[in-house]
This record gives sequence, structure tokens and C-alpha cells, in this order.
Amino acid sequence: MCRKWSAGPFLSVHCDAVEIADDTNLGVYRSSDWAERCFCKQCGTPLIYRLVGMSFYAVSAEALDTGGRLELTSQIFVDEKPAYYDFANATKKMTGPEVMAAFQASQAKG
Repeated sequence: MCRKWSAGPFLSVHCDAVEIADDTNLGVYRSSDWAERCFCKQCGTPLIYRLVGMSFYAVSAEALDTGGRLELTSQIFVDEKPAYYDFANATKKMTGPEVMAAFQASQAKG
């Protein structure tokens, strides 16, 4: 679903909280029972994937002004990725079922 949303892998930064100073141009699409996708209403750029009722936000890496100081450390839903790309970095890799189990475990704690 993220690949169709962003035309490729959704490269993001995990955040426990996000503060948006002005959400006038922030569109929100409820993509499932548990998640929403936020995008720019003016240009359509994907900005945030967030879990409903939880403190989990995946913010587009390019939406942040980091000066290129980010590091790719993990990949999720690797069992669903297309064969036409592979990242060279050695990262933690999780399948879809592993990701869902981790989200459910964190929800049970919170």
C-alpha cells in the first residue's frame, strides 16, 4: 500500500510525536482501520503515515530538514517488496507479520 501511495518505498523517520504548526494544507486519508496517511493538499506529496490512537508516526524523510544526516537502519514489509530494488545497507529487516505483531504488542503495552 505504501509503494502505491509513494510510487516506491516510503522512506521515513519514526517519531513518537509530531507537532504541526499549521495544518491548513494537510490532507488526511484513513487508509485502514488502524492507520491514516497525511499528504500536502496543494501538491499531493506523501508526508506522514500514522497509527490511529497510538503514538507512532512515520514522517517522510524528505519532509524534514536534516541536512542529509539520516541513516537507513531498518526495512519493514520486506516480504512484500518488489524484486526490482534492494538497498545496499545492512539493516534490520521485518516481514509484514513481524511488523503487525510488533505494533499490536506496543498497543497492548500503551
